[in-house]
Amino acid sequence: MKLDWMGDHRELIEKIIKYGNAYSNTYKLQRSYGTDMMFSASQIQTLEYILEAEDKEEKMSEMAARLGVSRSTFSKNVKNLTEKGLLEKFHLSGNRKDIYVKPSAKGREVYAKYTEFVRKLCFDEIFKYADQISEADKQNFVRIMDLFADVLVWYGEKEQEARKLIRIDSDSSSD
Repeated sequence: MKLDWMGDHRELIEKIIKYGNAYSNTYKLQRSYGTDMMFSASQIQTLEYILEAEDKEEKMSEMAARLGVSRSTFSKNVKNLTEKGLLEKFHLSGNRKDIYVKPSAKGREVYAKYTEFVRKLCFDEIFKYADQISEADKQNFVRIMDLFADVLVWYGEKEQEARKLIRIDSDSSSD
């Protein structure tokens, strides 16, 4: 069956789907990524966002939303990273409810080794291609990926319709 609804964009959609599938297959796998400890892509992304937001005193719930993961997933990652000594937890005096996390010295060291490893593994080549793209085209690509991610996050959070049993007509079944 020809998929006409995609028009001239079939190859782009195919590559987005291929990337999504490949990423989902490795997202939770524990790997060393050139460091001396094991962690998942999900966990290292959590560390990365915490490093990036370090000066903002951003709440965990805000970082989870920015990363596009549930608060529970973000909390699990923070727990694992804290147990590994990569993060430290804080709260403000007078407010024990809001938890803030900061990278530890070990977290910074592990992240530096990780970035060196993945940069060499794939990003150096990706950046060579990205350097050849105009800023407008980069922004369009970023917007495409953002729109796609927003729909996936929304759909993942959306309450699904209740399922109902529907009687199968005995005359119409050919099994």
